[in-house]
Amino acid sequence: MPHRDALPWRPYPPLTDGERVVRARAFSDAMSSRRSCRMFSEARVPRDVIEAALAAAGSAPSGANRQPWHFAVVSSDEAKCAIRVAAEEEERAFYNGRAGSEWLDALWPLGTGADKPYLEVAPWLIVVFAQRRGGPDPDNLKQNYYVTESVGIACGLLLATLHQAGVATLVHTPSPMRFLNRVCRRPEHEKPLMVIVAGHPSADATIPATALDKKTLEQTASWL
Repeated sequence: MPHRDALPWRPYPPLTDGERVVRARAFSDAMSSRRSCRMFSEARVPRDVIEAALAAAGSAPSGANRQPWHFAVVSSDEAKCAIRVAAEEEERAFYNGRAGSEWLDALWPLGTGADKPYLEVAPWLIVVFAQRRGGPDPDNLKQNYYVTESVGIACGLLLATLHQAGVATLVHTPSPMRFLNRVCRRPEHEKPLMVIVAGHPSADATIPATALDKKTLEQTASWL
């Protein structure tokens, strides 16, 4: 059996159970105010904020610690325009027949449509890619494991950090998404999963009232 280097567990700061409850509830309360924003302003968000959020995402657990994600951060007007044009083409096909009536009925309360102006207006687009294969040698890539699960956790941390920093976000998932490989110049073995739009809400931004309808803890959890 080969020797494995090990480091001591770095303990959390000493807390009482009461302090842990307070911390957990405070974070829960802060995250409960997060909403998807579809109306952005052009106001800038410092790159340092995006870098800190990406660093938090990079701390996520992953299958075999392979960290199978890549975040293409888009801020140039040319690239944002290319993404919007391609995304809206797919969205028109979606809303004009590709999606079934049940899916469209589910989306109707949200007021979504094929037009996605926020893809050009918001200062940052973070295009998330899942790496099915990876490694330091591009000519000898190795299989990654639990890729979708790992990348999903990383994106959750990314969204939470941006929210804590007072940055509005939207998760956009055009389908199909392969045009994102071309625009972001990413290799074919990477699968685009989502576009996270990040910025400040416009002065007239609204959210659909149905966005406040959340399942209760009793509906989403069971205790065995």
